[in-house]
Amino acid sequence: MLAKKVFTIYELMRNQLSKADHYDFGMRAVKSVLKASGRIKRECPQLDEQTVIIKAVRDMNLPKFIAEDVILFDALFIDLFPDIDEPPVNTDTLQLAIEDCLNANHLQLNENLVVKIMQLYESKVTRHGNMLVGLTQSGKSRAWTILQEAMNLLNKEEREKMGSKEDESKCIYKKVVTEVINPKSISVDEFFGYYDLNQKPKQWMDGVCSAVLKTMCSEP
Repeated sequence: MLAKKVFTIYELMRNQLSKADHYDFGMRAVKSVLKASGRIKRECPQLDEQTVIIKAVRDMNLPKFIAEDVILFDALFIDLFPDIDEPPVNTDTLQLAIEDCLNANHLQLNENLVVKIMQLYESKVTRHGNMLVGLTQSGKSRAWTILQEAMNLLNKEEREKMGSKEDESKCIYKKVVTEVINPKSISVDEFFGYYDLNQKPKQWMDGVCSAVLKTMCSEP
């Protein structure tokens, strides 16, 4: 029953929502819902499957919708899942940290920005890769930098409470390290890496992205 509802809502979204370039309603999107469902069930084992699916579908889709499509999406959702409310989730700790970081950077506590930062966090814990899109000065850079600061702030507080570096892996909020790369300044091969066909046998040459990932993964 739930599989049919998930399939139906993705078909409706594909056919009725606007054709924004960043929308994806294929198997990749369904996989994200499944991964999110598993994470939600592990965090809240008392929730029934329908409630888990509802939260997963909303978490994986609402962040990417333009304002006009949010209203239509809510209407489609109510039709498929009548009389079912999205379960409340305790995100007060992260939200307070985000608000503290906004204040520390002398920024206004804009409700929409806080919501988008929270949605970015939900997307990051489920998806391997994410892309922030929007108009110039719409808060894209601020969203990920404030989230990084909030995560590092909470990670520091957790480590101080545990009092042991050996327990770093047990922290709910992980330390975030960023590396800024401009992909427009180099070719695709230089960015991802490539096989040098002139060598026998073929030799893999690391690109900037793969070299950075190796360095960051090897750091303690």
